[in-house]
Amino acid sequence: MDPFGILYTDLYQLTMGQVYFRLGLHERPALFEAFYRKNPDYGAHQAGYTVFAGLDPLLSWMEEARFGEEEIEALRALKSRSGKPLFAEDYLAYLRAMGGFSGLTLRALPEGRVAHPQVPLISVEGPLLQAQLLETALLNRINHETLIATKASRVREAAGEAVVLEFGLRRAPGKGGEGATRASLIGGADRSSAVSLSHLLGLPSSGTHAHSLVQAFMALGHSEEEAFLAFAEVFPDDTILLLDTVDTLHSGLPHAIRVFERLRKKGHRPVGVRIDSGDLAYLAIQVAKELDKAGFPEALIVLSGDLDELVIWQIKSQILEEAPRYGVEPEGLLKRLVYGVGTRMVASWGYPALGGVYKLVAIRENGAWAPAIKISDSLEKVLNPGHKRVYRVYDERGLATADLLALAEEEVREDRPLTLRHPTDPTKRRTLSPGTFTLEPLLVETFREGKRLFPPLPIKELRARRDRDVARLDPGVRRLVNPHIYHVSLTERLFALKEALVRKLEG
Repeated sequence: MDPFGILYTDLYQLTMGQVYFRLGLHERPALFEAFYRKNPDYGAHQAGYTVFAGLDPLLSWMEEARFGEEEIEALRALKSRSGKPLFAEDYLAYLRAMGGFSGLTLRALPEGRVAHPQVPLISVEGPLLQAQLLETALLNRINHETLIATKASRVREAAGEAVVLEFGLRRAPGKGGEGATRASLIGGADRSSAVSLSHLLGLPSSGTHAHSLVQAFMALGHSEEEAFLAFAEVFPDDTILLLDTVDTLHSGLPHAIRVFERLRKKGHRPVGVRIDSGDLAYLAIQVAKELDKAGFPEALIVLSGDLDELVIWQIKSQILEEAPRYGVEPEGLLKRLVYGVGTRMVASWGYPALGGVYKLVAIRENGAWAPAIKISDSLEKVLNPGHKRVYRVYDERGLATADLLALAEEEVREDRPLTLRHPTDPTKRRTLSPGTFTLEPLLVETFREGKRLFPPLPIKELRARRDRDVARLDPGVRRLVNPHIYHVSLTERLFALKEALVRKLEG
């Protein structure tokens, strides 16, 4: 049995399914939405948005996931506290005949696009039992990849035009490394060191060498320079040398320059050096100064070692301030830097889980959608009910100014005044005049009748979506620290429905 097959779920999905089945509700049309409530807060810095990822792997999994004989036998073996079978035979027979998720239709935000709290990422419509069984697998994929893609997007924002390499496979959570690498590349990393994953995603992998190469040579009585030379002789056109095994400035750098000079005499062009420890900004300045003196002004300087968006931002700020003191042109140095980012990107350092949820928002009753709501003492957890549409609202500058949730049956038009209501505060609203805004529907149908509706898209295309969306965010929302809060709003009709349902449940 495939441990990542259709039983890659929580037990309560299957027990709820048996309740629906016993009451005859299992094929009742239902509507669920997946969304998250808060942007990541890393402590010293915060995200003003996320980047949606994980959709393509989910759709491919849904096409293949099935209740086969092995899965049914695994469920048959489960016992209740009294020792009786947990699942009845007629329920198991129904699951076997149902197979997978052929009854579901998914509408989703296209992968790679910017997302915001409370806004549906995926809308799932279909038989109540099938929709319920999808919850765990759906959240497992989109929560993790969205979290990592968001971190990578912030790293990309901090790095600017510099190349960003994902180095995190060794620190990723087991097979979660696959999703972490994929999400990092969607979010903004240019390449990954992971060989098989890069190949499967249609990208070349990148890497240099580790300290162990130098250590091995020195343990056998050779020198650091001989280790560098051996690497350069095997990879004369791809030579990047790690400088900090012994001493970055007084050992690694002069040895690397001598090897570079030998390569140049043979007609080869050294690629650059890597620094993995120490004061990376100061060391980058000194290394650039010496490489320039030696006639290698275009050699790259790869920085690695516990980097994240805030560290990169600090490195760049320090270089802008200090480089002129040493006769190094700061902008030129920044253009030759490459950032190798590992643990802090693939582990979403400082914010380990997105906390996305999957909630029932409507169920079919007497030929119409009956809205469902959940109330809470925490206002942010009060559900936005009903069958909805989602729009992105752009202002006169062409920048995104709000995401708008509307009831599916209501008409939202650009040629009429549009009132945006705060999701929980009845005193907060604003009205946009025709001609001052444009609307973009966000959710696209992606899965129907057991099949995904488009093939897996190239990473470059998903990354391009991210680039376009981030470019259309207000600069305040893009800030790495204390970002401006992006507005997520309801239409007047949806706000009124929500208020009426809350009053009904409370009284």
